[in-house]
Amino acid sequence: MLASDGELERSKKVQNVKFKNIDDFFEFVPQDELEIVHLLRNIIFECLPNAKEHLAFNVPHYKVHRNICFLWPASVLWGKKKTYEGVRFGFAKGYLLTDETSFLDHGTRKQVFWKDIQSPTEIDIEVIKSLLYEAALLDKEYK
Repeated sequence: MLASDGELERSKKVQNVKFKNIDDFFEFVPQDELEIVHLLRNIIFECLPNAKEHLAFNVPHYKVHRNICFLWPASVLWGKKKTYEGVRFGFAKGYLLTDETSFLDHGTRKQVFWKDIQSPTEIDIEVIKSLLYEAALLDKEYK
């Protein structure tokens, strides 16, 4: 038996949500994740004052010339189940960053590196700022 167009569309869905704008995103994210998002977002704008915020894959991404970083709460699924807790703070070109302390993870990814942050107390402000400043310098090369 063939699936109807609606059933086929639902089965191909990779994400559990579709936001129209950043405000919709903020309304959806649970309070514990939202607190982490707001703290990281403030650090991003402090380090990258010219960054533009936009939604891609239903999560905030930050760019000046190209995508630099993103914030991905675990509640915004990619697939059918939650694969981590907290908020994933990622760098689009993480493989280019100097990460002497191995602060960032990359799993099997070749370019995107990230740190999963489960509580505000896990935010290492100095390391994050250092990585953001370095990412900003790399982004200038795409001018």
